[in-house]
Amino acid sequence: MVDFEKFTLTNGLQVVVHQDKTSSLVCLNILYGVGSRNEDPLKTGFAHLFEHLMFGGSKHIPSFDTPLQAVGGDNNAFTSSDITNYYTTVPANNIETAFWLESDRMLGLSFDEEVLTREKSVVIEEFKQRYLNQPYGDVWLKLSPEAYKVHPYRWPTIGKEIAHIENINMADVKEFFSTYYAPANAILVIAGNISLQEVQRLCVKWFESIENRSLLKRRIPVEPEQMESRHLDIRAAVPQNAIYKAYHMPGKRDSNYFAHDLLADMLGRGKSSILHQQGVKSAQVFSSISAYVTGSIDPGLLIISGKLSEGMGFEQAEHILQNAIESVSNQGSAALIKVKNMAESSLIFGEVDLLNRAMNLAIATHLGNTDLVNQEMEMLKAVSQDQVLAVTADTLKPSNCTSLYYHKN
Repeated sequence: MVDFEKFTLTNGLQVVVHQDKTSSLVCLNILYGVGSRNEDPLKTGFAHLFEHLMFGGSKHIPSFDTPLQAVGGDNNAFTSSDITNYYTTVPANNIETAFWLESDRMLGLSFDEEVLTREKSVVIEEFKQRYLNQPYGDVWLKLSPEAYKVHPYRWPTIGKEIAHIENINMADVKEFFSTYYAPANAILVIAGNISLQEVQRLCVKWFESIENRSLLKRRIPVEPEQMESRHLDIRAAVPQNAIYKAYHMPGKRDSNYFAHDLLADMLGRGKSSILHQQGVKSAQVFSSISAYVTGSIDPGLLIISGKLSEGMGFEQAEHILQNAIESVSNQGSAALIKVKNMAESSLIFGEVDLLNRAMNLAIATHLGNTDLVNQEMEMLKAVSQDQVLAVTADTLKPSNCTSLYYHKN
């Protein structure tokens, strides 16, 4: 059980407090409700670039890291399709430094042209290294726009293309900041050895005076149901042939989300999974294979991906995958219980880490119910065998699938 208390400042900033007197640390986690799904299709990669810019100096503080490191703090951030999340961990007696730093960059960035030029170069190099210059790196650049036709999940967080990043200017940066980096679009979680009263005092001191800027509500197009199978082939200098299968599935707010999550675990989590046992160990068609869900807020994807063994073809791979899907109905309750136990263990171990608790509280609040952090285990336990079989039949069908065959030269 993760205990928490909540309040909202007059400018709309939501605050969640989780006190843990056993810790010597305090985590300050701030989630902004903006990810690549909020981007203009002609200006993609912006949310991720902005994550970099947020460390490049704020209105009154030229270097974010320097004062934080001076008090023994650590920090990082990540951007997804749905959110951008910043987190800082400091010794409990130095928490005000974190409040000072985070409030100043919510108040305003330095908007320095030199920082923008530098961070654009960093992101462009990351684009090249991770997506263009390594084996299979361009999978999501190719697969996403085939699986999604109208929803902004059709481009990865890094963006559609390097040119979009190159063309970002300071006017774009200021507009994006004003639009999304506002108190009413943020969730602040404070977790650790600190009282509710102290958090309230520090929030009033450092955050309440920040202007409540009006928010742009970009209309996100709804992805239509996929009615036919889709396929594409890529050929490149990769070590092995690979196959990727993307099936549309519900988002995280849907009642069937956890059934899909557990189905993916049954198919491809670990060496005891159906796909590993049938495709790697028994038939040896694959050298490795896995299944997972993208875990997005809007309807996402259940992904099956595997590297083919030498001499094995895509027809053999498809045969194994189809047999594995059909065999879900023969697994019995023991297989579902096993993956439930694995999921529950992951949840329990995840709660050990203070930062994980802070992040989970922020994400649950963003989903609309902070107490999801305490309900998730019961929701997993409630998934029935019949529910798993129903979503298998409804989701893992050819007409709902986009396949990518990655051929080695």
